[in-house]
Amino acid sequence: MTSAQEIERRRTFAIISHPDAGKTTLTEKLLLYSGLLHTAGVVRARKGRKSAVSDWMSMEQERGISITASAMQFPYKGAIVNVLDTPGHADFSVDTYRTLTAADCAIMVIDAAKGVEKQTRKLFEACRLRKIPVLTLINKMDMPARMPLDLMDEVEKVLGIQASPLNWPIGTGSGFCGVYDVRQQKVLRFSKQATGGALKAEVHAYELNDPVWRGTLQQNDIEQLTDDLELLGAAGNPFSRETFLQGNVTPVFFASALTNFGVEPFFDAFIELAPMPRAYPADTWQKKEEIAVDPIKTPFSGYVFKLQANMDRRHRDSMAFIRICSGKFEKDMVVRHHRLQREVRLSRPHGMVAGERTTVDEAYAGDILGVINPGVFTIGDTISLSGGFDYKPLPQFQPEIFARLQPKDIGKRKSFDKGVQHLADEGAVQLLYPKGEGTGVIFAVVGQLQFEVMQYRLRDEYGVETLLTPLPYKCSAWLQGSIETFQKTTGSLLAEDRMRRPIVLFPDIWDREYTEKQNPQHQLVDMIA
Repeated sequence: MTSAQEIERRRTFAIISHPDAGKTTLTEKLLLYSGLLHTAGVVRARKGRKSAVSDWMSMEQERGISITASAMQFPYKGAIVNVLDTPGHADFSVDTYRTLTAADCAIMVIDAAKGVEKQTRKLFEACRLRKIPVLTLINKMDMPARMPLDLMDEVEKVLGIQASPLNWPIGTGSGFCGVYDVRQQKVLRFSKQATGGALKAEVHAYELNDPVWRGTLQQNDIEQLTDDLELLGAAGNPFSRETFLQGNVTPVFFASALTNFGVEPFFDAFIELAPMPRAYPADTWQKKEEIAVDPIKTPFSGYVFKLQANMDRRHRDSMAFIRICSGKFEKDMVVRHHRLQREVRLSRPHGMVAGERTTVDEAYAGDILGVINPGVFTIGDTISLSGGFDYKPLPQFQPEIFARLQPKDIGKRKSFDKGVQHLADEGAVQLLYPKGEGTGVIFAVVGQLQFEVMQYRLRDEYGVETLLTPLPYKCSAWLQGSIETFQKTTGSLLAEDRMRRPIVLFPDIWDREYTEKQNPQHQLVDMIA
């Protein structure tokens, strides 16, 4: 198979949702249907049950939530799937936003009982800004759910995008038994093969008017389905793959990831509809003009979108996740490190299935590559064979919660400093250094749960118990303009981040607004690249 053919069969996507909508369970079921798992795990590791494969961190397995984005690759019905399972909790949104830059497509998972929730809206907007097409899966149809037409209407009104159903649920709650495939005009009837969705659901296809399956339903369910289909036929949004790829319409599917009902038809449609690796925007070195890097014609190139320490406890190493944007990668390839302006050898490349590593001999545009980071990579670094351009820098968002952090045992200082350095490199926490007043580093995060994770990881991975002292600042902004002429309030604090960029910490939003009025020649920005 040629490189072009390999690239064309890649499907690289992120799964986004509000917390507890079922995205990690959905990831598990993709592994099940790909044949990589014989039985699916369960997200919440209750007694006698397994934890989710995509949640490799011990805290994730204990709490049953995704804390850090995970990357996995596997074959599925002729395609090579790269799935990025992202944290749903808003406190980890920075990790999710960075991961979205590495995706060509997104699957938006919505809870059938709750509809479009706050974090879903934010993540969808991030996809819209990056022009990433989005498929919608309305999940948990096996539980009490809102009316499908109401859910469709909410997707359109809240997210501002046309919704086009490609299947329609038959029954809800305990009566959810199948879906009507709109394109094939077939009824797909499911039956359980094991408790908890551990095995694939059995599926049988019928004509809409076939008395065999109709005889298994209540008359009111048949009437509801008939009425809904008539309404969709008259007033539903038409679907085309072109409008989907342009981001103008989202195809909608109904399923239960827990029971596997509707899961396989959804995955099959995804492989058909999702785009191959796209051209990535980059800036040239000489003219500083924007170009689109062709995934097939351009030799190997990629960028680092994520760092993760201690995925292998035995080696205490750091893993750099690289999105391959163009060309073909081969083991032991020597590439140009654009920021350092020197060559580096990618000698220990890995493919990932959660925390399990497999050695990679070759990879292509669209793939996610894990390489051991000996301290040369930072988030946003571009590498390539040809040089001459840099991929767009990844955004950094202003922190909102601040604290001092120190080890309880001063004898653990060396391990503490090492752990803090690793976590700061990952982007999980920002380190700020006060200017002209105060002593010691300030730890800054976007959400409170990040501090809990940081303290947990310092204890679990580095053996350091810590003491956290909150600071009285509620928001911040990077300062653009002369520091010498900047006038801050007595309650605010001027500091620098690790890149020596000035940042101002405010006790409240009113203080920030007042400072902006007093400094019209300066700018306070919430996001920086």
